[in-house]
Amino acid sequence: MSFHLAAVSPAPSVSFARGDYRVDRCASLAHSRTHRPVGTQTRSARLARGSVRGTVRNPTNMSLGKLQQNFNSAGVSIFLQTYWGRRYQALPHLDVKDIRSVDWKALRAAGFEGCVFDKDNTLTAPYVLEVHEPLRQSLEECRSVFDGRLAILSNSAGLTQYDPDGEKAAALERQLNIPVLRHASKKPAGTPEELEAHFNVPAHKLIMVGDRYLTDIVYGNLLGMFTIRPAPFTSEGETTVVKSVRAAEDFFIARWKGKGIRAPDHPLVPSTYEGFQRKP
Repeated sequence: MSFHLAAVSPAPSVSFARGDYRVDRCASLAHSRTHRPVGTQTRSARLARGSVRGTVRNPTNMSLGKLQQNFNSAGVSIFLQTYWGRRYQALPHLDVKDIRSVDWKALRAAGFEGCVFDKDNTLTAPYVLEVHEPLRQSLEECRSVFDGRLAILSNSAGLTQYDPDGEKAAALERQLNIPVLRHASKKPAGTPEELEAHFNVPAHKLIMVGDRYLTDIVYGNLLGMFTIRPAPFTSEGETTVVKSVRAAEDFFIARWKGKGIRAPDHPLVPSTYEGFQRKP
């Protein structure tokens, strides 16, 4: 299998080391704008009191969102550094069919205090605002177990490059009743300060849940979070580029797992993570 990358503008220089949960971005992303502060804890609690509800399609301008999500310069840069020596950063602590396989109560008992979710193919179908119906009960259980301390971190809604006025983030918040973090950098770039300010806990006490190995999982591992990768449940609505990148991710991850590479150690849990996965 071979993969071809189109010519792109220079990616930011990114440095990181095992045990260091910060990503030192030495150059600004080409399209970054002024950082919009994340919501306060009071606002998060107010949103968290609601329940997951409704069936609403995303607003228009989906083509713009798809175009802007097709290329992630920081992702390419960090992938190259991951490939050439830090492959463990792309491996999740827990790989599951979907979030219904996660034992939220066991994670809470282990000392975790909040969950950060990707949106597309983690909670919803791509570019759709409604929760994927089979996942609704598990999401409500997670909300209850963590006392509403949930947030969504998306590479579309809330990202200043794609959603500068926060309109799409606000629409998603109204629909899911989960705070959507406003942020200036695409995953896997980012720093723990945004999350720690929102949750008021260290990043290593948070869980990152997302379907993309080289964005969601690398981002979570770089920040010292516990990472969970649910498999995508649909390819409907995904662009050809996204499908190709996903195929590349699956190829490399399977190869690295076959070589015995595993997720980085986490300070809150033992070396085996099967206890956090529900039995079929």
